[in-house]
Amino acid sequence: MTFKALIVDDEYPARQELRFMLQEFKDIEVVGEATNARETLNLVSALDYTILFLDINMPGINGLELSRAIQKRPNPPFIIFVTAYGEYALQAFEVNAVDYLLKPFDEKRLRQAIEKVRRLVEQRQQQPAAAGAEAGHSNNGNRGRLNRLPVEKDGKTILLDQNDLIYACTQGDSVYLKTSGDQYLTRFTLKELESRLDPRSFFRCHRCYIVNLNRVRELVPFFNGTYTLIMADKQQSEVPVSRNQARKLKNLLGIN
Repeated sequence: MTFKALIVDDEYPARQELRFMLQEFKDIEVVGEATNARETLNLVSALDYTILFLDINMPGINGLELSRAIQKRPNPPFIIFVTAYGEYALQAFEVNAVDYLLKPFDEKRLRQAIEKVRRLVEQRQQQPAAAGAEAGHSNNGNRGRLNRLPVEKDGKTILLDQNDLIYACTQGDSVYLKTSGDQYLTRFTLKELESRLDPRSFFRCHRCYIVNLNRVRELVPFFNGTYTLIMADKQQSEVPVSRNQARKLKNLLGIN
């Protein structure tokens, strides 16, 4: 299958460089270029593109506003933001971008982004035809589920691979993501994270915690039907499991 791609950037050298890099991908065909929002909307209306490589900082309507307009159209393309500005990562994910490429990037990073699109296209094709419009609505929701999460550390926005996440928790009015060796602040609520994380791997074990089931080392009975999870990180962190969620967790883990 060949994926039709549209490159949107107001700078000619940036469009040419990306077009050159995409020549290495045999299933990607660049069939259009645009320099602003009006040109982009005209092209998207005329042809069903699979991928839209979209710059953010453009004259007039910026890439984020343009993305919102495109997402309202039937069968919108999968959007990969390509920009030199890291501070827009959170907003980009909020408009259901597949990925966020920060210039300059290499072929490996570009390949990772395109692979996400391939998986999303495959998921869309596997949807039962009988599901009709309902399946289409579900696909739009799935596109908001990303492998990378924007987090904050030392005044910078970092894109965290969700596979590196041990657990997420609330502390006061803030939500933190814990990895094996660090802890990051996120602007998402736990409820928002729950909708973005892969439900096959992540579980809301407590009102204040979401845990990565792939990083659980032990399940220890605690008190009155509750449990404590010992996580597979350096600190062997302890995560509580509420009584209400204990049975669901045991079923997920195959424990009778």
